[in-house]
Amino acid sequence: MPTYNNERTLKRVIDGVLQFTQHLIVVNDGSTDSTTKILEDYSTLQQIHFKENKGKGQALRQGFKHAESLGYKYVITIDSDGQHFPKDIPVFIDELEQAENKNLLLIGARNMAQESVPKKSSFGNKFSNFWFWAETGIKLQDTQSGFRLYPIHHFKNLNFYTNKFEFEIEVIVKAAWNGSEVKNIPILVLYDETERVSHFRPFKDFTRISILNTWLVILTLFYIKPRNLFRRLKKKGIKRFLVEDVIGSNDSPQKKALSIALGIFIGITPLWGFHTIIVLSLALILNLNKAIAFAFSNVSLPPFIPFIVLGSFILGNTILGQNETYNLSTITTNFEVLKHLKAYIIGSFALAAVSALIAGIFSYFILLIFQKKKVSVPNA
Repeated sequence: MPTYNNERTLKRVIDGVLQFTQHLIVVNDGSTDSTTKILEDYSTLQQIHFKENKGKGQALRQGFKHAESLGYKYVITIDSDGQHFPKDIPVFIDELEQAENKNLLLIGARNMAQESVPKKSSFGNKFSNFWFWAETGIKLQDTQSGFRLYPIHHFKNLNFYTNKFEFEIEVIVKAAWNGSEVKNIPILVLYDETERVSHFRPFKDFTRISILNTWLVILTLFYIKPRNLFRRLKKKGIKRFLVEDVIGSNDSPQKKALSIALGIFIGITPLWGFHTIIVLSLALILNLNKAIAFAFSNVSLPPFIPFIVLGSFILGNTILGQNETYNLSTITTNFEVLKHLKAYIIGSFALAAVSALIAGIFSYFILLIFQKKKVSVPNA
């Protein structure tokens, strides 16, 4: 339980938690009110005291470390501002016990539509939910609730860098990237503005969160998405990937064919070093199958590169009406690329467009045939 200047609600929340467990760690984040005095009445509890305020993220991180040093594999966090009901603690425990996947991170989902919830809190939650989805592909109802269950024994290989409110975003995103199942469970919530103290600073903290989300999105597009897709390809192999993710996908033949065409088009273009970010971004914007688009964007693998480059030069030379002669030998030894750059760029885009068109049409009809066969077979 991280706490900072919540003297009006702290005792009530602690007493509520103690009705369900004595295994409570309180992190006093440099409080300047009567928090320290209140905690003197709970001398049997595990307590961590910061001399000055370091931020909720730092309080949680220190609490995690202390819990891990005591041998705990999971922790439940609860805010001390009185908005959460300790009687919901068994809800988290029951969900964990029933789950098949024990690498589980649970976030209590509050009813943000009730009248007592401030509009700014409701908007902030929707904003956070959107960015979490963009960074992980997981849609949640509530990503800002401080009432959570963390599988801290799965965090050993994760590095965290934030110390304020944004830590609660960083930790769930990185946990999802690391393979934890992140999901919501419904909980009760109380917003009593007469006693609740919020330390969220709209400008400073929103700026911090925005910077973090920008960085996480960049990491998602440049590293996490390609890594995950590559792992799937490597694990399944080309044949199984084609059967399960292309033919077996629930997407329509048209959507699959367009995804293949997009991947091949981007893969052949001369945008070296940016193929992955471009194909994933376009697949996301155009609502196409990202896995298929990414897989086929790798058409420019090393064995095929000389042939793609040669085809681009020949096609560009034809479009420009030039009389240059190209072959594999000339373009791989002492070739003056800059001298023929115009022909290559024009030719590569033309080759990309033609190849994408042919592949898209061909794959559409092939996928259509497979779909009809699948439908015609009972219980297929």
